[in-house]
Amino acid sequence: MARVLLILPTGTYRAGDFVQAASRLGAEVVVASEHRQAMAASMEGRALVVPLDRPEVAAERIVGFAREYPVDAVIAVDEQGVLPAALAAERLGLAHNPAEAAAATRDKVALRHALEAAGVPQPRFRVAGQHDDVSELAVAVGLPCVVKPVSLSASRGVIRADDPAAAAAAGQRVRAILAEAGEDPAGPLLVEGFVPGAEVAVEGLLRNGQLEVLAVFDKPDPLDGPYFEETIYVTPSRLPARTAEALGGLVARGTTALGLREGPVHAEVRVHDGGRLLEVAARSIGGRCSRALRFGAGVSLEEVIVRHALGLGLDGLLAREAGGSGVMMIPIPRSGVLTEVGGVESARAVDGVDDVEITVARGRPVQALPEGDRYLGFIFARSTTPAEVEAALRAAHGRLEIVIQANAG
Repeated sequence: MARVLLILPTGTYRAGDFVQAASRLGAEVVVASEHRQAMAASMEGRALVVPLDRPEVAAERIVGFAREYPVDAVIAVDEQGVLPAALAAERLGLAHNPAEAAAATRDKVALRHALEAAGVPQPRFRVAGQHDDVSELAVAVGLPCVVKPVSLSASRGVIRADDPAAAAAAGQRVRAILAEAGEDPAGPLLVEGFVPGAEVAVEGLLRNGQLEVLAVFDKPDPLDGPYFEETIYVTPSRLPARTAEALGGLVARGTTALGLREGPVHAEVRVHDGGRLLEVAARSIGGRCSRALRFGAGVSLEEVIVRHALGLGLDGLLAREAGGSGVMMIPIPRSGVLTEVGGVESARAVDGVDDVEITVARGRPVQALPEGDRYLGFIFARSTTPAEVEAALRAAHGRLEIVIQANAG
């Protein structure tokens, strides 16, 4: 029986989907996480505690475990596991990305420099050290600009500024967000020229350095700032086929520039002027958004990833299902304490909606962007066309009644 080690950060939404995918393939699952998760408590001998904030140590613990209980694949489920997975898989002789390439996807400065060296189109950028004048760097890249942290994800701490004073204020706010997140507030920031226009997400799979595009998602809500909260993803893209294909090619150039070789890729691209590559991540789409994708014979994205990592066949399984599909990440409209989300059953009843999942419990504090790092939940829809999917997602969201109580004081 094959054995798969899944690196599952404690806060991931995706544990169940990956465990289910491995089980469908008859593979034994080992869970590695920062804490012994409740779901892993019953897996006697198959739960491993690793410090994901110390990738080298985490990798050594995985390798030590594998010496006693050999594993056939090491898979990072979310962002935090990407570098430990690369390090461990390399030492175990398993399919992997080079550690340097994986690390570059976790460091936006390293990413920008790698893309720049390879001539891959991307936003103009400058790196702001602790004592650099962010307002001067904003003028250098051109206004409006975007100020962002190097290490955070899910649009946390990403702020648009339209003038030098606003850029300086954004820099101060980003450093406060870094401190709140437990990151170094004195570390470097990125100051980038704002790229206007439509944005898409590209989901792909690397096999021996070759990128196969699995889906291109439109993001129909404008992402113009001042914060960049993603909401609706719909596929297939309604862009002209040649444009979508060119954007996939741009992502492939980016993965080559970074040195990525194996496994899932999630990228963000602005369509403007032939395409500008914003982000490349060496993992699949975040949250529960992967449930918007189904492939040949009803295979999930997680099963595609596990199959690839185990070296199993993928012939006939990478074509996305016919018709349109999509997901809405339910935004947090303001910070406070979540009191209630009403109208869920009414939202589920919208024609085309598959499900509505609220992932934040009542009574829990919530934060809006740019300080926040999560959503209230997810709405999933399928229909004949992408336009029908988008309409269903918007109609369902319109039926939700979100009540957030302001924090005292």
